Amino acid sequence: MVEELIQLDKNLFLFLNNLGTPNWDGFWMFLTNKFSAIPLYVFLLFMSYRQFGTKKTLVLLVSVALLITATNGLADFFKYGVQRLRPCYDPEINEIMRLVKKSCGGRFSYFSAHTANSFAVAFFFTFLLRHTFKYIGVLLIFWAILVSYSRIYIGVHFPLDILTGAVVGLIFSWLFTKLYIFAIHKFHL
Repeated sequence: MVEELIQLDKNLFLFLNNLGTPNWDGFWMFLTNKFSAIPLYVFLLFMSYRQFGTKKTLVLLVSVALLITATNGLADFFKYGVQRLRPCYDPEINEIMRLVKKSCGGRFSYFSAHTANSFAVAFFFTFLLRHTFKYIGVLLIFWAILVSYSRIYIGVHFPLDILTGAVVGLIFSWLFTKLYIFAIHKFHL
């Protein structure tokens, strides 16, 4: 059963990865770069400040920093615990895939920290801002999906890495949203 799932994951990866063309490589490389999201983060900070004020926004920044630290830490734990090879290191497929990046990164891929972080941030802000900014969730989830797909496109993660990262991001965002709400009530902010 597990072997069949892994083979299906590899086949889906090859299909999605090989949809890429050199014309789009620059776009996906830009999107996968963590610094490309800085304008979005500035926008979210501004919207949060507008919605919550200074004190709550400072607590929000601490919450997001802890959220990213937690998802990154769990991703690292699983990468070295599971030790699933990245597609570019997998001898079964590395000759027939597209590797857009010059370097592949670390040997292990399970699960995608980029995806976990993107979905965690997307859902965290969706939970907090959805009542005031009607379409914030659509925008943020679309952004997280694009960032996640970029990891397959450039050749460094399997679809199962992406799916797991998205689920982890959702769970941690829910948890840290609850912690944020608890903190602002506890300290009467």
